[in-house]
This record gives sequence, C-alpha cells and structure tokens, in this order.
Amino acid sequence: MSADANPLLARWSTPFEAPPFADIRTEHYHQAFETALAENRAEIDTIAGNEAEPSFDNTLAALERSGRSLDQVASVFFNLAGSNTNDELQAIEREMAPILSRHHTAIYLNDALFRRVDAVFARRAELGLSPEQARVLDRYHTAFRRAGAGRPEAVKQRLAAISERLASLGTQFGQNVLKDEKAWSMRLDGEADLAGLPDFLRSASAGAAGDRGESGHVVTLSRSLIEPFLQFSARRDLRETAFKAWLARGEGGGETDNRALIAEMVALRAERARLLGYQTFAHYRLDDSMARTPEAALDLLRSVWQPARAQAERERAGLEALAAGEGDNIALQAWDWRYYAEKKRRQEFDLDEAELKPYLQLDKIIEAAFDTARRLFGITFTERKDVPVYHPDVRAFEAKDAGGASIGLFYGDYFARPSKRSGAWMSAFRSQERLNGAISPIIVNVMNFARGAEGEPTLLSFDDARTLFHEFGHGLHGLLSDVTYPLLSGTGVARDFVEFPSQLYEHWLEQPEVLQRYAVHYKTGEPMPKALLDRLLASRTFNQGFATVEYVSSALVDLEMHLLDKAEGFDAGAFETKVLGEIDMPRAMVMRHRPPHFQHVFSGEGYSSAYYSYLWSEVLDADGFDAFVETGDIFDGETARKLKQFVYAAGNRQDAAQAYRDFRGHDPKPEALLKKRGLAA
Repeated sequence: MSADANPLLARWSTPFEAPPFADIRTEHYHQAFETALAENRAEIDTIAGNEAEPSFDNTLAALERSGRSLDQVASVFFNLAGSNTNDELQAIEREMAPILSRHHTAIYLNDALFRRVDAVFARRAELGLSPEQARVLDRYHTAFRRAGAGRPEAVKQRLAAISERLASLGTQFGQNVLKDEKAWSMRLDGEADLAGLPDFLRSASAGAAGDRGESGHVVTLSRSLIEPFLQFSARRDLRETAFKAWLARGEGGGETDNRALIAEMVALRAERARLLGYQTFAHYRLDDSMARTPEAALDLLRSVWQPARAQAERERAGLEALAAGEGDNIALQAWDWRYYAEKKRRQEFDLDEAELKPYLQLDKIIEAAFDTARRLFGITFTERKDVPVYHPDVRAFEAKDAGGASIGLFYGDYFARPSKRSGAWMSAFRSQERLNGAISPIIVNVMNFARGAEGEPTLLSFDDARTLFHEFGHGLHGLLSDVTYPLLSGTGVARDFVEFPSQLYEHWLEQPEVLQRYAVHYKTGEPMPKALLDRLLASRTFNQGFATVEYVSSALVDLEMHLLDKAEGFDAGAFETKVLGEIDMPRAMVMRHRPPHFQHVFSGEGYSSAYYSYLWSEVLDADGFDAFVETGDIFDGETARKLKQFVYAAGNRQDAAQAYRDFRGHDPKPEALLKKRGLAA
C-alpha cells in the first residue's frame, strides 16, 4: 500500500476533519507508524543540524511544528486501544510501546538539539519573547533536563533503556487488568440470586449477560455494575465472591498477574531517579508539580487521614449496630460495607438509591452538563449525525461559542463493553493550537455506565452523574483551550492541577437549580420532589469517612512505594500490608485501588507518585467554588469569565499556582476541603 492510500496519513475531508474511522483497518497502523516516525526523525535531524544561530523560531517553534503526522496516527490508535480494543490492536500496542518510547527518548537525549534549546534558554532575557513563548521555552528546557539531556553517554543509554522497558511493562499491566475484567463474570440464577436487587440493576445485569451472548443475569467487574451489586445484593455469599474477584484483578497467579511487573517498574523508576540526581522517584516526579516535594503531598494526605479514619471508624460501628439490629450479628467485612451503608443512608435520610435513579437519566445529565457550560461560558452543543464515530454507541456533538462560531467537536462514549478498559477518562483525537493554523480540538469522554434495558433509558447513580460532570470538566479544559503552541494546549498542565477544572465542575451538579431542571422522572417527566432533593443534598457528606480513607490509603501507598531509594526485590503485597499497618487502616476497608490493578500508577506513568493529585486539586476546587458562592450567584458572569480566562482557556500558559491566584485572587484555603467532605471539627 502506498502511504498516500493510508487513511491515517491523509488529510481528512470529513466534517471537522474527524478521523475517518470506517476507512481505518488494523493493517494500516504499522505502515502509518513507520512513515510518521521516519518523517519525525527527519524533522528532528533538520532542527538539530541547523547551522544558523539557535533562535526561538528555528528551534522551539520548529519542534512545535514537528511530529504532526505521528500525533495524528498515535491519537487515533491509542484512543481506540483504550476504548474499543481487540487482540490485534493489543498486539500492536505491545509492539509499539517500546518503539515510541525509544523515539521520544532519542529526541530528548539528542545532544545537538539540547545545545540549541539551551542556547536559546541562556539568551531568553534578550530575545523579546512573548509570555507564551517564554513558557514554551521554559517547558522544553525543563523537559530536556528532566529526561537526562547533557548527561554522560552511558547514563543516557541506561535512561533510554529504562524508559523503553517501562513503556512495555505499563502496556502489559493495563492489558492484564482488562483481560481479568473481561474473563470474570458471575451468573445469577433465579430469584434467590437476585434478592435485594432493584429493577434498574436487574435490567443492567441482564444487559451485561446479553453483551456476553448469554441469557439471564450476570455480574461483571465493570465498576458501574459491581458497585451497585455490592450495595444492594441481599446475598452475602455472592457479595463476598464478587468483591474478592474485584479485589484480585492482576493478582491471579497466571499470565495476567501484575506483581512481578510492579516490582520491576518500582525498581526501574527508583534507578532512573538516582541517575537524574534525585533521592527517589517521588522526589523526581514531584519536583515539576505544584506540590514540589513529596513532603508537601504527604503533609496534605496525613492532615486528612486522621479525621477521615476517625469518621470511618464511627461509620463502621454504626453499620455493625444496624446489622445487629436486623439480626445479622457479624463482624463487618469489606463486602458488607456498601450494603449496610445503603441501609444506613435510607435510615438516616429516608434516601434510597433505587428511588433516586429514576430521576437521573443519562441523556438528561448530559443535557445538564451542556447547559451548565452554556450558562458559565456561553458555549452550546449540537448533536451531529454526519460525523464519523468509532463505535455505534458513540455520540458526536459540535461545540459553538456564544457568537455561534464552531470551536470543536466532542465525542461522548458512555456505555461499558468488553472492548473498553474500565474507568472513565477524557482524551483528545486532536488538541487546539494556532501555530499550524486555526486547529480546533476533537475531545472525547469515555465512561463505563451500565446500559438500560432495551427500550428503557439508562439510569445513573448520583456517583455516576458526578463522574459524567467530572469528565466533562476535563472535556471543557480541552475544548475551551485558547493557546498558540501545541505544548501548552488544554490539559497539558501540572498533574496536581489538571484535576482542578474537572473537580470544580462537579459542584454544579449538586446545585438545586440544576437538579430541579434536569433530575426528572424517566416515566412521568416530573422533577425530583423537593423533599427528595433536600434529602439528597443533606446526604452529601454521608459515608465520607469511608470514601476518604479508601482514596487516601491508595495515595499514601503510591507515594510511599515511590519514596524507596532502592526497590530491588520489591514485594507489592507485603509493602501494601506494611503501609496499611503503619497508618492503622480501619478494619473492613481496603484501598480503592490495590497495586495489582492500580492503573493510574502502573498502566503508564500518568499518576505514578501523583495519585495524591485528586486531593491536592480538591483543595483548589473547594475553595474555587466558593468564589461563585460568595457572589450569591453560582453562574456569576465575571467569576466565570476569570475562570475561563485563567483556567479553562489558559492551558499551561503559566505556572499553575499563579493561574489559580489570578482566578481566585488569593492562594487556596485548605479548610474548605475538610468542610466539603464533612470532616471539619
């Protein structure tokens, strides 16, 4: 096949120049990657070998203009590898992970290229750079330095080998978790096995059976199915079976066991940090973050741990008392917590998840997310049926600004399926920039909601609805981006800042004026009764001890394992037990993500040493939403204008701490976090 005939390498003529998914076949990827890699290598050689004096335009801007074909190929491939994969794509992913790592490492360890970047950096004060150009220069110089540029050749070769090996291990880790999730299901035979399950969950489990080509009902390891099963099933034995399977992902002892991979990854990360002059990998990773040091992140986690742990112990005692009152004289176990917590919530707030769900239709919550964006930022969304999609479930929407001009394309991929990894995330098929013309973004939100029965709407839990708002907050960060240089676009910010726009956006879901309009019964169309809405909002901090302990314990284990200066022979299970013992993990609780399936940390390096970021950003979002509350209008125009200017549209134009100060007028106030979670004294 000629390169010209390969759709991955072509200029796309589809609406919005979206990927022509129907034209792309598996066999296109190898040639596309080979061609794009060769093209990018030639571009880098030209930049590095330029005999002209290094300047911003012939070095930094040239780097920013390079690699466009590779970005196009990789964005399509890796988005589909996560959301609509198969054995062939996974094989290509395993093959390409080390090749791409080798390619990118070679760029940042190219001495001739670094000398040019360094020369421009040394003269930066006299070059008359714009603030955005100065930021691009700083970020490139930092990236080269952190990659090992300028170090002895033997060190660079070892750093390259480590990066290549880590890329392969991270790919294998994620694929192993997906295989375990796909392989396990539990059949529910007859009414006895369905005891306690509300209608929406029976429908979802029937749908999951249908997706697997089976009849009846099954429980799978999709979070949107297993969590409500643990919440409602009256069968303690089945809850235990399902929970233990959920807990054991990546730890089954066979070819999908991730423990040896973790040991090697932790050791390699520690070695890389030492080679770069850092005490530990956590010190290396956090040096280029808002926190700056592991100690700062640990201080935040520990400040929350004690009040959260105390609250969780009170919650556990209350659940055991409730169980005893029902004649269940048990020592509460992890597979019991959600079941009795649901009963407790019903008791304390007269609130039943099964009563709430009929008011939380997926389509209406999507509308609510869109309308919130309209009221805050003036943008609107219109569904487009003429845009190519990669799966029949996917929906495409055009985003327009207040003046009616198109600003980008948004894909929503909402339903769980075996070809999709678990969780929820935002990604981009194309990021916004102006250096190569007016490039508009193509953003995707991927969820794993349990689909409603045939002919019935999909109903969400309140946590599901919050997840949708969260990911749409990330989506807006990509869609509203307004920068010149690709490096600074959208969500390309510090890891402990990137969750701020998404977590902030969650707040609007909880506002009565949003819920009253969009939380309407799927059969009657009636809005959620005020009494039910009041009970829902009153219960916002219910079970927050559990939720906080579940999260913070995961973040602490992540940080502590990456604070090891040497990690040869690392045993993830023993280390987990040790750390949880040291922090006195409450009985009947487990980490939200145990190491063998901790994809944030080991399926790539996105949140390695940085899972604390959600809590760090929550300090920002709790204080940040108060900016609206203080005006008396949660859609205050001036506050929204500053939020858009300094956060959602700004990308990585400036330091994250300064961006927050420019929006808020002051540094964040940590007290807002404990208040939000109901943990303040």
